[in-house]
Amino acid sequence: MLKNICLFAVILFLVGCGSDKEKYEEKPVETLYKRAEKLLEEGKNKKAGIAFEEVIRQHPYSGWAKQAQLMSAYAYYKAQAFEDAVASLDTYLQIYPGSQDIPYAYFLKGMCFYVQISTVDRDQEMTEMARKTFEELIRRFPQSKYAKDAKLKLDLAYEHLAGKNMEIGRFYLSQKLLIAALNRFQEVIKEYEGTSHVPEALHRLVEIYLMLGIVDEAQATAVVSGHNYSDNIWYKRTYKLLDSKGMLPKADLNVNLKKQWNAQQSNDS
Repeated sequence: MLKNICLFAVILFLVGCGSDKEKYEEKPVETLYKRAEKLLEEGKNKKAGIAFEEVIRQHPYSGWAKQAQLMSAYAYYKAQAFEDAVASLDTYLQIYPGSQDIPYAYFLKGMCFYVQISTVDRDQEMTEMARKTFEELIRRFPQSKYAKDAKLKLDLAYEHLAGKNMEIGRFYLSQKLLIAALNRFQEVIKEYEGTSHVPEALHRLVEIYLMLGIVDEAQATAVVSGHNYSDNIWYKRTYKLLDSKGMLPKADLNVNLKKQWNAQQSNDS
């Protein structure tokens, strides 16, 4: 009985060795590449990514390896295996810095992060990574056909990052952690000035300055809000807040604020 068991184990070992040898048998580069392409066409994206990597493994110095590196990243991206895709792209960017496909490689890398962007109540690590990658693409290749699309996606990334800071700032404000809240709202204004969150950030700054007794800063911030966002609901709230406390800016600043306010009231009516 023991003899039979040992014999069976030996047979399994030999079959396993034979299978491995067949699996990793070196094949012509074109054969490997076409097999990977076929897998991709069939929608077997993860397997296609592995197959493209096999092209590189067996023929690293061939002319096919360069394209296979990029295609493996694309296949992994399609498979939503984003870590594998980014790893392949980082390798491509490092090995082929002069390639004409570098802008596409940056764009695809940015997309790996972009499609993982979550709502503002979640951690924004993916948003930050998308932002950095798209900014690098736009900075290095502003005339690239991918730069325009990257700019549009960058706007959404900015919105998410600004929204996250606003959420944290509001929490700090609700807990009376005024300096911490102040820093968050200032960051929104400084780093994400083109986003839809800036008018509220300015209003929150006015609120905090008044809580801290820094009236001059509150008035100055109100003027900035009125100058740039006179039609926005948050500016209206700022004006009402200062007016209710008798703290509207004096002299010319007060006149300008009232002109803006009266004009807006006329438009609303």
